[in-house]
Amino acid sequence: MSSSNKQKSVHTNPFYFAIELGFFAGLIWGGARWLMYVLHFTKVIPGFLAEPFFKHEFLMTPAGHLLGYLSFIVFSVIVSLIYVLIFRRLKGPWPGMIYGVLWWSAVFLAGSWQFLMQPPFRLPWNSVISEFCLFLLWGLFIGYTAAIEYTDERKREQQTKLA
Repeated sequence: MSSSNKQKSVHTNPFYFAIELGFFAGLIWGGARWLMYVLHFTKVIPGFLAEPFFKHEFLMTPAGHLLGYLSFIVFSVIVSLIYVLIFRRLKGPWPGMIYGVLWWSAVFLAGSWQFLMQPPFRLPWNSVISEFCLFLLWGLFIGYTAAIEYTDERKREQQTKLA
């Protein structure tokens, strides 16, 4: 038997990878969102994703901020599952950035029609730009991490050489 037959290719489980990626994307960028709110870069409350389910007054409390942070983590897990299961083979940073912009559009433009929050054009421009940039970087984080994991063959070559 040749040594190539003995070697087993190593593949990352997309489902578990997407959950882990989404958790850390939500943890990091949800924390950045909360910090943006505390530092008054945005007027969009941290719990904006939970607004259809909870009263606005509750979401303004510290418990509401925590709920908002956790809802952003759950949202990130769902979004990263979609990205990893459908778009994981796309290379480079651009697909993730576009994905983030599409989610910003869905949440802030389309979501405002469904009364998720106030329309973006009533928000101050610094809030709109801050949220846009955060979603852009959040999408970049999700997309580029998935691209590196599923299209970077150098890592797999090293693992097969060691086996």
